[in-house]
Amino acid sequence: MKYRPDDTIAALATPPGKGAVAIIRLSGSRAHAIGVQLTGVEPEARRALLCEFRDETGDPMDRGLLLYFPGPRSYTGEDIVELHGHGGTVVSDMLLASALRLGARAAEPGEFTLRAFLNDKLDLTQAEGIADLVDSGSRAAARAAYRSLDGRFSEQVHSLQARLTALRVQLEAWLDFPDEELELDDTTEFAHDFDAAIVALQTLLSQAREGAVLSNGLTVVIAGPPNVGKSSLMNRLAGYDAAIVTDIPGTTRDALREHLSLDGLPVTIIDTAGLRESADPVELEGIRRAHRALEGADQLIWVTDIRSDLAMQLAEIRRVAGEDVSVTVVQNKVDLTADEPAHVE
Repeated sequence: MKYRPDDTIAALATPPGKGAVAIIRLSGSRAHAIGVQLTGVEPEARRALLCEFRDETGDPMDRGLLLYFPGPRSYTGEDIVELHGHGGTVVSDMLLASALRLGARAAEPGEFTLRAFLNDKLDLTQAEGIADLVDSGSRAAARAAYRSLDGRFSEQVHSLQARLTALRVQLEAWLDFPDEELELDDTTEFAHDFDAAIVALQTLLSQAREGAVLSNGLTVVIAGPPNVGKSSLMNRLAGYDAAIVTDIPGTTRDALREHLSLDGLPVTIIDTAGLRESADPVELEGIRRAHRALEGADQLIWVTDIRSDLAMQLAEIRRVAGEDVSVTVVQNKVDLTADEPAHVE
């Protein structure tokens, strides 16, 4: 999108279709003038005025509220005018078309927020928080998005940045001027401040990962050798027979996906083909897709036969999943052994 800051933009600010109210929003240097032309009323800052909306020929279109937010004390930092009319596709289209004919242009998707960002009304984290809040699929996701929107996350980032800058300045002074009579502060205090900064950074990273999971959902991959009960587990979690279950190893050839909601958290569960050496080209393609699913996993459920060597299985898990993926090992077929089921950390 080519940014044209001198243009006055206009768009429908409410969902399209029938409803009680439709809002046309304008932002830019001509927003005030267009608002006056459409209403014949001189707007007052941050006050709602009841007036009649007329097109450029003077014909009435609707009656509603006119609101004016002069810049820079507005969402975008520019003059903003809002026309609150009756909901309905025809009425809102007529009002928007008149605004465009009077000199505004149709706003690009997200352009109001882009202008707010470029005019320092929002930082990038807050702008992303708006999108996350709109797209949130659970209460937890909405709360996490609002924490970004209200600036709390940005404040933590800026605070950490200031702490790291201070530590860097102090360290570089010691390194660059070793012959100068600079007071060397207590190294224990410096180490303590450095460790505290690391903890703060780890906390921020954890919050960012948590926010990403709440926004995008959690991807859980079920993997393991063939014929150990992966598809049976998938069916149990899905609540119905989503995957074919047989005694024949290699039954699952493709990555099967089921979308669930656990306490409001969107979860995608992926059942994969059994991992083994194979000469079957179809099965090999399924195994390749299983590895691709593992690359995007947030959580791995590794299903194995309880009679297999657990130490070898753990080595195989780390080989295919890497060190950063959280892993839960499920030992299945406990009915085939005399050993009691156990929980192993």
